Amino acid sequence: MASFTTTATVDDPGISGGGDQSSSGLPDYATRLRRARLGLLVALTPVIMLFVSFTSAYVVRQGLPTFDPRTNAMVHDWIPVALPRLLLINTGVLVLSSLFVDLARRQIKGRAALASAATAQGVSSSHQALIPWLPITIALGLLFLFGQWTAWKQLAGNGFYVATTPSSSFVYLLTGTHAIHLMGGVLALLVAGVASLTGRSLTTRSIVVDVTAWYWHFMAGLWIYILCLLKFAS
Repeated sequence: MASFTTTATVDDPGISGGGDQSSSGLPDYATRLRRARLGLLVALTPVIMLFVSFTSAYVVRQGLPTFDPRTNAMVHDWIPVALPRLLLINTGVLVLSSLFVDLARRQIKGRAALASAATAQGVSSSHQALIPWLPITIALGLLFLFGQWTAWKQLAGNGFYVATTPSSSFVYLLTGTHAIHLMGGVLALLVAGVASLTGRSLTTRSIVVDVTAWYWHFMAGLWIYILCLLKFAS
């Protein structure tokens, strides 16, 4: 990534990044970024609460007996599910995509800062070859989702469907809910990519990528937590 020496940084309230700040009445870059990150934190709160409730139900359900009408007795029907090894590969793909999305975040921040410095000095910013971290992240995210779908097919092939056992129901519930939330991250990255084609300013795109990157990191950490829960708490 190109480096430069200037008093303007990407988090500097004076960054212009294409002139979409004070000239149009919008808050400065730093203020917009703080608001976006705060909005992300607020949006993640119900997601955290949702998976905390899933965790509690998962742990409690393991020890709850159910009534068997055939024997007229209370029995334990919790049968641990053998997780497909493909889930470990999917984990590696998601962790790698989390690394790449952070590189995309840093890259577009650097570009925004360079554009701000060039504007302040009255010169045009030079264009240089950029590594397409954002498209790579999107591709890896889609690969992860495809891997999850393949893992579900393997579970079904082994006789574990959504309603086969309480444990298999939780496997589909946890992994499926996570996949749905990750799809939201993929859509956000696609929006950021489309914004670059529609002439949106670097600062606006930088904010979108920044917030989505932190969301992506959260999804990666959440997936590792889910996998450990299914593997070691069964």
